[in-house]
Amino acid sequence: MSIKIFLADDHRIMREGLRAMLEKKGGLEVIGEAGDGRTAVRLVKEMRPDIIIMDIGMPELNGIEATRRIIKNCPGVKIIALSIHSDKRLVSEMLKAGASGYVLKEAAFSELIDAIHTVKRGCSYISVEIQDVINKKLSKHPLYSELTDREREVLQLLAEGKSTKQIASCLDVSAKTIDSHRQQIMKKLNMHSVAQLTKYAIREGITSI
Repeated sequence: MSIKIFLADDHRIMREGLRAMLEKKGGLEVIGEAGDGRTAVRLVKEMRPDIIIMDIGMPELNGIEATRRIIKNCPGVKIIALSIHSDKRLVSEMLKAGASGYVLKEAAFSELIDAIHTVKRGCSYISVEIQDVINKKLSKHPLYSELTDREREVLQLLAEGKSTKQIASCLDVSAKTIDSHRQQIMKKLNMHSVAQLTKYAIREGITSI
């Protein structure tokens, strides 16, 4: 039986290239793809793939938040992060979110195939280049972890330049609720403007803009 794979990456050329290479390998079937985290969460719930290959820096909802939601909604699905980032905070957050594997985009395609089969067997797979990263404790607890899931979601959308009204529409809540979330985010992060929040979100890898 083929391993059913879902691709989540905001670069179409990356998805098309991965699909072409994966489908040349026997026993692998790409059943779907998404260009942002929100779409990935929705489609994965419908399609129920075996493995998701997940980018971290995606619009609307980044790969870390998408991973948290997918693991919560579809606990049997395995996720492999495929990212350019080897930063210790991002690696740690992705693994804490529930990813079973982490492979760097600069790795050889054969390493991704190894990761797929390893994760399918129920084991974890971490690229050799970043194994030392996860063995080191973070120097301090990141403020980002103080935020709720919804606050992290609002922070990303704010950083991507969306207005209060646009965010409210996207999340199907009132503008007043979004204003309240923004105030809480600023309080927790000790920041006083959307510009500061945007710089913070970019620096922390919450958004790739």
